[in-house]
Amino acid sequence: MPPGKKAWPYHAHHVNEEMFVILDGAGTLRLGGAEHTVKAGDVIACPAGGAETAHQIVNTGEAELRYLAISTMLAPEVAQYPDSGKFAVFSGSVPGGSKEARRLIAPGRAEDTLDYWDGE
Repeated sequence: MPPGKKAWPYHAHHVNEEMFVILDGAGTLRLGGAEHTVKAGDVIACPAGGAETAHQIVNTGEAELRYLAISTMLAPEVAQYPDSGKFAVFSGSVPGGSKEARRLIAPGRAEDTLDYWDGE
């Protein structure tokens, strides 16, 4: 990842756990509202949960940041994006998985959701 770039939006997984191994470079990890410096050799665990487990890696260093991402890759998945107030439901294939196998991706905002009985 080039300097100044974000790996992905700040997000939390409600189903999947993720782990990251920093291979080279340095940056900042946003995790559950806190920021932590990361560098080569660090291992980061991101459990499933809500906003308290939201995470994002940002390359705040001067050189490329290389990392290995490991996920449980369970479907279906619900992802939450605290910065934007969005969520997304993924079925068939989770984020980072095969887009061809994905049957449904339904992004939205909690305040725009329908009542459970709407139209029934």
